[in-house]
Amino acid sequence: MASSNDSRGLYPVLAMLAGATMWGVVWYPMRLLENGGLQGVWLSLILYATALIVSLPRTWRVVGEFSLAPATLVVLTIASGWTNVAFIEAVLNGNVLRVLLLFYLSPLWATLLAWLLLGERISRTALMSLFLAMAGAIVMLWNTRLGAPWPQGYTDWMALTSGFAFALSNVMTRKAQQVSLTAKVMCVWSGVILVALAMIAVLAIRVPQIDLPVFSGAVALGIGGVMLMTIFVQYGVTHMPVYRSAVLALVELVAGAVSQQLLTNEIVTFREWVGGVFILVGAYLAACATRSKP
Repeated sequence: MASSNDSRGLYPVLAMLAGATMWGVVWYPMRLLENGGLQGVWLSLILYATALIVSLPRTWRVVGEFSLAPATLVVLTIASGWTNVAFIEAVLNGNVLRVLLLFYLSPLWATLLAWLLLGERISRTALMSLFLAMAGAIVMLWNTRLGAPWPQGYTDWMALTSGFAFALSNVMTRKAQQVSLTAKVMCVWSGVILVALAMIAVLAIRVPQIDLPVFSGAVALGIGGVMLMTIFVQYGVTHMPVYRSAVLALVELVAGAVSQQLLTNEIVTFREWVGGVFILVGAYLAACATRSKP
């Protein structure tokens, strides 16, 4: 029988897997809302504003916690905001699997940032899991014409920078151990609202003309999707080492690949499936690995 400590250690893993899986399939209802006239940045704003407003009866009480780690939480807020807005822009306009692959260069960034900012040391097994995951991404992204896995165009850059911002937000979440999960979640939602409003102002994005069912659908997705996904991911990241949460989050890639295959006409090639196997093995090793601390 598993001990209580084993059970507590399992909860962050399950939360991370649930959040990652939901992120892997949420692109589909988002595309339906976009087809109804709700452009990506405005969709981001409505989704996260809904989550924040619904959560206010609880989250307003933690505003004072920002004084505990102001610099860390400012970085968390901005990084989380860009992560989500850029990801939504990318997944609405690009090939789902390619976007997810570029996004999931984030384990590399997370490992480097955790080493530089947190002084984390990772085990050999965890390092092997990271190399396998990255090898899988390289196999799936390799461009024979360029001879390198290189971003091409607006969508690719949105996905790539979203992945880096995701890694940075994970490290900041881990760093702010004295701050409650509720405060961190509030940072994520507030960050998306701030980044979306800034993009709307700078790029002069017009207010969309949408029907009530489309707006209602966005509100429902904000409550039933964004709220749950954010809480799951923040809980997982808070209670496990950065390298493990980063690689476990690769399950999103698997969920995205499967949902893309079932719900679109976009093709998943044999080479992409081979890369996916590497990533799955890497994620499994990450879940089994333990971290050694100095």
